[in-house]
Amino acid sequence: MAAEEPQVPIENWTEWPAREALSRVGVPRRRRVLTWTVRIVLTGGFLWAALHEGAIQGWGYVPFAIGFLICATAVWGYYHSTLAQRLLPSVAWLAVLVVMGVGAVAGGAHVAAAGLWCVAGAIAIERLPLGFGLTGGLVCMSAYYALVGTGRPLASAGTVAAVLLVGYSLRLDDEARGAGFRLLAQERAARRAEAESAALTERARIAREIHDVLAHSLSAQLVHLEAARLLVESGADRERVLERVTAARVMARQGLAETRQALSALRGELAQTEDFLKEVAASEGARLEVTGEPRRLPAEAALAVRRVAQEALTNVRKHAPGAWVEMRFAYLDGEVELLVRDGGARGEINGLASSGAGYGLLGMRERAELLGGTLEAGPVGPDQEGFVVRLRVPA
Repeated sequence: MAAEEPQVPIENWTEWPAREALSRVGVPRRRRVLTWTVRIVLTGGFLWAALHEGAIQGWGYVPFAIGFLICATAVWGYYHSTLAQRLLPSVAWLAVLVVMGVGAVAGGAHVAAAGLWCVAGAIAIERLPLGFGLTGGLVCMSAYYALVGTGRPLASAGTVAAVLLVGYSLRLDDEARGAGFRLLAQERAARRAEAESAALTERARIAREIHDVLAHSLSAQLVHLEAARLLVESGADRERVLERVTAARVMARQGLAETRQALSALRGELAQTEDFLKEVAASEGARLEVTGEPRRLPAEAALAVRRVAQEALTNVRKHAPGAWVEMRFAYLDGEVELLVRDGGARGEINGLASSGAGYGLLGMRERAELLGGTLEAGPVGPDQEGFVVRLRVPA
C-alpha cells in the first residue's frame, strides 16, 4: 500500500498578514499617489451614483452625510485596528459597514449599500487572517446578493466573485511587498553584521601584530636585562654588565623598527620575506638556506613567517645559549615552509629561561592555524640534542 503524501497547508488560516504587508512601509511614492487617486475617483463615482439614484431628497441628505462620515470613520478604524492586528475591533469596524449598508437598503439607497458591502468584502479578505477574512467577505457579499442583487442573479454572482477575487489579489500583492521588504531588511542586517565581523577581524589582526612585535622585542630585552642583573649580583666587571645593557638597548631599537614594519605590513607594504630572514639570521649568527623559486607572499603568510622566525630565535637565546642555529626557508607548491633548528645549549642558562609568559609558540601555532597552516615544535630526536620549529602556511 502506497504511503500517503503529507498534506502541506497552503496558508495558516488564522495567521495575520505580516505587519509590513498591512502597513505602507516600502511602498513607492508614485504607488501611494496612484492608490489615493483611485480611491478618490471610486469614492466620487460612488457618491455621484448614490445621489443620482433618486432615493435621497430634501432632509434625506442629512442622514446620508452622517452615514458617509460614519462609514469613513469605520474604514479608518478598521485599517488601524488591523495594522495593530487586533481581531475583535477589526471585526467590529467591519460590522459597522455591514449595518450601515442594511440601513441604506432600508432607506432605499441600494447603490450606497452595494458600494459599502463590496468595499467591506474586499478589505476583509485583504487585511484579516484568511479564515476570518473569507468569512467576513462572504457575509458582506451574501448581504449584497440577498438584498440588492436579487433582480439579476447572474450579474450579482459575477460581482460577488469579482469582489472576492480583487480582495484576495490585493492581499497577495501586499504580502509580496511585505516579504520583499523583510528580505531587504534581512539583507541590510546581514551586511551590517558582515561589516562588524570584518571590523572585529581587522582589530584582532592589528592586536595580534602589536602583541607579537612587543612580545618578541620586550622578551628579548628582558633576557638581556635579567642577564645584567645576574652579573651585577655576582659581582661581574663593569664591561660585561655594560655589554648586556647595550644589547638590551639594541633590542629596543630593533623593536621600534619591527613596530614600524608591522605598521607597514598592515598597509600591505612588506619587503621580500627572504631579505628579512637574511637580516635576522645575520644578527643572530644563524645559517640560512633558501630553496625554491622566490615569489611575493600574501601579507598574512609573510607576517607568520617573520613572527615564527623571531619567536624561534628568541627561544634559542633564552633556552639554548651558545647553540648553533640553522634556518631553512622553502618556496613549495602552494605553500612555504620555515624550519628553525638549534644544536642544544652550549652555555649556562641560569634563570633566563624563566623570563616571558611562555605563550610564544602557542600564539604562533594559532596564527598558523588561522591561515590554514601548521606549526610543529619539539626536540629534534632521542639521539640528537636541540629543538626544531617547523612552519607550513599556504602562500
